Amino acid sequence: MDIRVRLGQNVRRLREAKGWSQEDYADRAGIHRTYVSDIERGKRNPTITVVEKLAEPLEVTAGSLLD
Repeated sequence: MDIRVRLGQNVRRLREAKGWSQEDYADRAGIHRTYVSDIERGKRNPTITVVEKLAEPLEVTAGSLLD
């Protein structure tokens, strides 16, 4: 599986488990909502810095988003 797709699936699963909309999550992560949407659909190739920003509000490590 493409790592971008895996990242997107993990982000979506964890975000939904917290009951957050993409907009809520994007605000918490400091990322634009459309960028979050693109990541969840595997359409973006985020930098490791962005992966860290994605992980922080979800209270997981950046590496776990890639597993």
